[in-house]
Amino acid sequence: MAKQLLHLVFGGELTALNKVEFRDLSKVHFVGIFPNFASARDAWKSAAQATVDNAHMRYFVVHLHDLLQPEETAAYAKEVMAKLTPRKRTAAKTGGKGAKPGRGK
Repeated sequence: MAKQLLHLVFGGELTALNKVEFRDLSKVHFVGIFPNFASARDAWKSAAQATVDNAHMRYFVVHLHDLLQPEETAAYAKEVMAKLTPRKRTAAKTGGKGAKPGRGK
């Protein structure tokens, strides 16, 4: 069984497009809690697409596992980074661009 990484999906109508402040907290839509990011993303996408006609509606995915066990998440991230080759690690830090060969001093 895959590791359970809880994610919360919720959303609602914002007061303005440039900030995250809900117009009415009593109308915030709690979509649910999901066991992994893939299922949370699917729920987020479905909820967001259902409200596409209202520009002020926004849905969010919160990584609850980061909040509940931050030290475990940090240890997992270190483990993943340690497995990457130096080139992949550079690409991960630079957003996938990697170092250009022959450009070092």
